[in-house]
Amino acid sequence: MLDSISPLMLIAALLVAGLSAGLIAGLLGVGGGIIIVPVLFRLFTILGLEPGVAMHLAVGTSLASIIPTSISAVRSHLLRDAVDLALLRRWTPAVVVGVLCGTAVASAVRGEVLTGLFGTVAFLVALYMTFVPERARLRDALPSPAIQAGIAAVIGAFSSMMGIGGGTLTVPSLVLCDYPIRRAVATSSAIGMVIAIPGAIGFVVAGWGAPGLPPFSFGYVSWLGLVLIVPTAMITAPIGARLAHSIDPRLLKRAFAVFLVLTSSHMLYSLLG
Repeated sequence: MLDSISPLMLIAALLVAGLSAGLIAGLLGVGGGIIIVPVLFRLFTILGLEPGVAMHLAVGTSLASIIPTSISAVRSHLLRDAVDLALLRRWTPAVVVGVLCGTAVASAVRGEVLTGLFGTVAFLVALYMTFVPERARLRDALPSPAIQAGIAAVIGAFSSMMGIGGGTLTVPSLVLCDYPIRRAVATSSAIGMVIAIPGAIGFVVAGWGAPGLPPFSFGYVSWLGLVLIVPTAMITAPIGARLAHSIDPRLLKRAFAVFLVLTSSHMLYSLLG
């Protein structure tokens, strides 16, 4: 299985993925999954895993790695009083319900479905971030609590199926309601933690005893990936959080869109290829 890539190359790629994921988690509030999932998917397929197993393993490992990186990023944001704790309390129950539903669906579908979902949703969000005018808003305040609960559940479901921390969907959803982007980034980091914990547990359970898993796998979670990604990501997550409070919000938006275009294009190309 390791014939096509040297262990040193694999370790180097995972370390770079961890450093990048942590920086992006703090900077953009995306939990790092937007980088980890496509990188792990590519690495696992190079190693000879079936694409379906590779995608499930990439998503599960990403969710597990988001737990500590999100905690690190949230701590930095809390020091700056940037996290909307009231919104977090309102959204958490619905997010958890969405995650449980999304994980159940993910465990029942083929890996190609998850790959297509990841690429399509990420690309649509990138189009929004790129072409929707800076001041475009659907409304001038957050909607009713019931509608917010629905939005939170959808974010939880899709994020758990994509292996991302929620910022990819949370940030645009909040900004469209005239919510400050820096506060949206900080709060989405906390929401990512809420998504990652039940999501990772769900993928462990769903992959328990599944055929075709590589060594050092705990269900659909790779311990090798965690050991290499998590420590490096936790080093750079606080750096990203500090940068988020010193960079023009317009640059944050553009950077967010660029990463989404790159990662979604890669995933859709892999699916079609």
